[in-house]
Amino acid sequence: MATDEKILNEEQNESSKDAKETKKSKKSDKKTDALVAEKEKLEKELAETKDSYMRVLAEYDNFRKRSQREKESAYNDSKASTLALLLPVIDNFDRAIDNKTDDIEAYRKGIEMTYNQLKDILSKSDVVSFGEVGEEFNPEIHNAVMTAENPDLPENTISAVFEKGYKMGDRVLRFASVQITQ
Repeated sequence: MATDEKILNEEQNESSKDAKETKKSKKSDKKTDALVAEKEKLEKELAETKDSYMRVLAEYDNFRKRSQREKESAYNDSKASTLALLLPVIDNFDRAIDNKTDDIEAYRKGIEMTYNQLKDILSKSDVVSFGEVGEEFNPEIHNAVMTAENPDLPENTISAVFEKGYKMGDRVLRFASVQITQ
């Protein structure tokens, strides 16, 4: 009988151990399941973030390309509209060349009218000339190509203009070539 009790106790102990192991196994399975679920959730978030990043990158690339095209288009449109303003002046020069008149005054008047037409176009484009005799020399907009003494003008004053300067707003298109007094 002692052996039977011993066997029974051993069976109960094994059964108790199995129950404990089953509980541990269930706890372990729950932790594993939770970790797997967390991993899947993080992988999904990573994929969504990566997709969002790729979309933003593609949008930026498209924006950059569109901006470049718009910039080129604006430049070409501006250039075309400016050149279109000059075409009537070219037409007038063509007429002057084709004119076979001996009347110098009429010819001179036509050239003056064409010159004034060109000045009006420049004025409408906000282009102004500078560099007149008597102005104070400014190295930021004038180019002194000669110096001379002139008792009638103060020192550092423009005494002769070889080429007028032109600017559009604050931007100098061409420096004025001048002679200044010493």
